[in-house]
Amino acid sequence: MQTAVTIDPAAMLREAGLRVTDSRIAVLTALANNPHAGADALFVRVQQVLPNTSRQAVYNVLNDITDAGLARRIEPAGQPGLFELRVGDNHHHIVCKTCGAIADVDCVTGHAPCLTPNETQGFDLSEAEVTFWGVCANCKTAALPNTSIVPA
Repeated sequence: MQTAVTIDPAAMLREAGLRVTDSRIAVLTALANNPHAGADALFVRVQQVLPNTSRQAVYNVLNDITDAGLARRIEPAGQPGLFELRVGDNHHHIVCKTCGAIADVDCVTGHAPCLTPNETQGFDLSEAEVTFWGVCANCKTAALPNTSIVPA
């Protein structure tokens, strides 16, 4: 499970050349507290702070901050687009096949791209996106038979 990160949304927006608005600050704050969240989940969080915010406003902010490089959109198979603030380090993700939990995984080789294909087809590679799939510790524990119960 990812932990929340402390950010200065106004400074982030200014550095990226974006106008500082209440909706942008609210979305960045919600995303910092909920890494790998989808737009709808973020909308619910933002609406708690800005009750008059529309779903479209949240989508617009997500597009703006993603385009500005402040956020990254990931799309694990079978899930809607998810967003995170961890950008620029070429990290990857591990996804639980049972509950859908997502965690960050650092690049194995320590530099981008982590994986180099046999043939680049003339592309100049800058990044590799890898998704590992497995079963998280919580789901693995839940699937174990309860050995503390003694049959009668």
